[in-house]
Amino acid sequence: MKTIAFFNNKGGVGTTSMVYHLAWMLQDLGHNVLAVDLDPQSNLTSIFLDETKLENLWPEGKHPETILGAVEPLIESLGDIQTPTPIPIAPGLWTIAGDLGLSTFEDRLSDAWGKCLDDKAPIAGDGFRVVTAFYRLMKSAAEQCGSELVLFDVGPNIGALNRAALVAADFVVIPLGADVFSLQGLRNLGPTLRDWREGWATRTKGKVPAGLTLPSGRMQPLGYVLLNPSVRENRPVKSYLRWANRIPATYSKEILGETQYPRAAGDDPNQLAMLKHFKSLMPMAQDARKPMFHLTAADGAIGGHASAVRDCGDQFRDLANRILNLLEPH
Repeated sequence: MKTIAFFNNKGGVGTTSMVYHLAWMLQDLGHNVLAVDLDPQSNLTSIFLDETKLENLWPEGKHPETILGAVEPLIESLGDIQTPTPIPIAPGLWTIAGDLGLSTFEDRLSDAWGKCLDDKAPIAGDGFRVVTAFYRLMKSAAEQCGSELVLFDVGPNIGALNRAALVAADFVVIPLGADVFSLQGLRNLGPTLRDWREGWATRTKGKVPAGLTLPSGRMQPLGYVLLNPSVRENRPVKSYLRWANRIPATYSKEILGETQYPRAAGDDPNQLAMLKHFKSLMPMAQDARKPMFHLTAADGAIGGHASAVRDCGDQFRDLANRILNLLEPH
């Protein structure tokens, strides 16, 4: 199992849609994929599942089939995780549903991070069970459905919830917009990832309960994806490039700690893709409840829309293959 987090502390750039489409594309390419929604906003869940299914998942009272139900015994200090059954989306593609109540786990996770360093084995053990909850339930769910790739979406913050999520990540992909906010997000994210990585390495030298499977906490950056470029005649416009060309140096310095920086976005090996918005396709895809590159003439994708569908498929196929190639040595 290889776990990939899609994370930046600057939201609103289209991360959830990207994770959804990438999961589908990886499935199209023959991989078994588990997509996990670790964002309390649960937007990934609402894209995968229709309202009827959501009503059944989120009734009044307990939600045993969601991510919240999985960690609720830990929140209440009454037991360990209860892995929800992965929800099948298509052959080779499953999801674990998010939950708006997941934010109630934040305080428990914050407290548990310090407990991992305690000299008393029972206290440290409780800390490790809580902090590793996301990793362990993803591992169990992936084994149930035979998934070798786990993609997970997280919210745009650097709190305890996302720290536990990132501890579960072997790799990290950073979605970005070309603006000053994304640049500042990179400056915040680099030190945060290093701090979390080092903090976890320190904790794993402590009193880990016997038999508890720990994540590596590698959080290895695979690269970044530039989302929603302003394009004219198939070329990014100057106002977009003004910011896009500042990202390579900021990424290299803040995320990788390098001193030699690529000069521009097009020359940057850390740039995994530049994905268009495909605004005209999104409403069709939402109505059809399928990824944009699966739209057909029956869905209304004719003429220029049909061309956009092919373009969308090409872009996500290239991104998926780029990520797969980077994973291959690992």
